[in-house]
Amino acid sequence: MATPLRPNSTSHRESTSHPSLFGATQLSTRRTRSNSGAIPQDLGDLTPAEMNSVAPPSPVYKIVLTGGPCGGKTTSLARLSPYLRERGFEVITCPEAFSLLVGNGMSFDYLSAVEGMDIVVQDTVMDMQIGLEDGFERVLRARGKPAVLLCDRGCMDGSAYMAQTDWDRLLAKRDVQCVSELREGRYNAVFHLVTAAEGAEQFYTLENNAVRTETPELARSLDDMTRNAWVGHPNLKIFDNSTDFERKLQRVVEETARLVGLPTQMQRVTTKFLLKREPDLDAFPENVTFQIFDVEKVYLYEEDISSENISEEYSFIRKRTTKGKDGNASGSVYGWTAVQKTQEGQIIEKKRIITKREYNSLFNNRDRSRHIVRQKRISFLWNIQSFTIHVYQQPVSDVCILHAQVRSTPDSKSHDEEVAIPPFLEVEKKLMTHSEGDEQYGAYQISMKT
Repeated sequence: MATPLRPNSTSHRESTSHPSLFGATQLSTRRTRSNSGAIPQDLGDLTPAEMNSVAPPSPVYKIVLTGGPCGGKTTSLARLSPYLRERGFEVITCPEAFSLLVGNGMSFDYLSAVEGMDIVVQDTVMDMQIGLEDGFERVLRARGKPAVLLCDRGCMDGSAYMAQTDWDRLLAKRDVQCVSELREGRYNAVFHLVTAAEGAEQFYTLENNAVRTETPELARSLDDMTRNAWVGHPNLKIFDNSTDFERKLQRVVEETARLVGLPTQMQRVTTKFLLKREPDLDAFPENVTFQIFDVEKVYLYEEDISSENISEEYSFIRKRTTKGKDGNASGSVYGWTAVQKTQEGQIIEKKRIITKREYNSLFNNRDRSRHIVRQKRISFLWNIQSFTIHVYQQPVSDVCILHAQVRSTPDSKSHDEEVAIPPFLEVEKKLMTHSEGDEQYGAYQISMKT
């Protein structure tokens, strides 16, 4: 698979080498400019650290931990940091910007002291959040080792505390063309930890956070609004209170391991259902927030298997375009994914956020024995679960698949009952993961030219 050269490559000609799909120098992350100044025209003037910050030799993952009050964010951050460091990752935790303001003297009275003050505060919070995240990420990139930036909340959280008109005004003021810039364009994954006030009421407390003042009723409302703020992110994972707190934390650790390519006991993260037809969006309940995207999925040339334990290995790139309420495109984000299937049946994925330029470069080196797959996707939440509907448009147009987030671990007997199918969808059948007949409904099979 041809990949973009690092800026310090000795030649600008297309590389003829084929590193492993999981090679550390495979792709740079999305930003190619240091916030501390312009890149010198002569790249030879850069120090090794500066070169790493421009084109990192190792992946840097950004994960948002969010949710309602008393959901377990602080404890999860404390659990994840040593877990990742012990396995060779550099880790930095980015603090919550609003808590920094409150913890350093800003009282809640500020929000209503002057008309429009709440917008000014949220604008300041976003400035701080972006500045902290970008600064920490730049340091991790310069370090040159595999790294994870754990963010205590992210840029979209502010929308849960603002009226839609105020949020739209804030985005316009900041010249944000599409919310995807603040959502999947910045973060590899979003972990929403449901407040204890939803399903574990006896454990809801205000004692372990000086900034927390919410009643259980308000906590549930804020949790719902925060979940909806992140609808549309392709890696939105929701951790409810259906298990005890320790198991909830373990689920967060397992999902993190899966994201960064570490061994995990988690065997399955989605269940798929074949729908009878494309759903009528007008039939969605008014309280169900959904996002619509156009997706272009392009498979790249397969390479030689990199390990005896790997039975199959492939990669693809994806362009994800947000569609506005008027049906017009409002912005695109780009990603690269490599997939390995082990002899034991485990699936390991590595993902990168890439630039438009990288996407176009890889697109020109696509596997021409496969079709380009185009879909419309509809993302929404129902019953505290994340769903995405894949409506195929090319090379087929009569397939509609519902993807439902579930969890499955060795100590789980069955989690099929945990998928509450939304009543406004018509299901034809459940698709079985290892059924030859049902494999035909996957994008990998659909992309093959007959």
